[in-house]
Amino acid sequence: MSRKFYDNLGGKRVYSCERCRLYLTNREEVMSTDFRGATGRAFLFRRVVNVRESAMEPREMMTGRHHVRDIFCLRCDAKLGWMYEYAVEADQRYKEDFFSKKFSVFFQKLLFFF
Repeated sequence: MSRKFYDNLGGKRVYSCERCRLYLTNREEVMSTDFRGATGRAFLFRRVVNVRESAMEPREMMTGRHHVRDIFCLRCDAKLGWMYEYAVEADQRYKEDFFSKKFSVFFQKLLFFF
């Protein structure tokens, strides 16, 4: 069996998976805490590590139609939230591809913060 290696962005205040506590991101990567998902509060992050992405699918969100991918913890496979791949509405496109190949991610169930 091969050994798994996980990324870590550092930071004094970090967000981890609620189920297995795998490191996901830090407070410095938070773009906004002023969002809501279908099941409650959501955070928008610049960068997140140690996640896997589902296939892209169109989805009707509170702010309109978007193409999104669900994200899951790399260690325990818990569903953490989603990332925006494409926003149909021009005023929502700030959520897309914040940096080249680094995606804006929403966490819906929030995680373990210490």
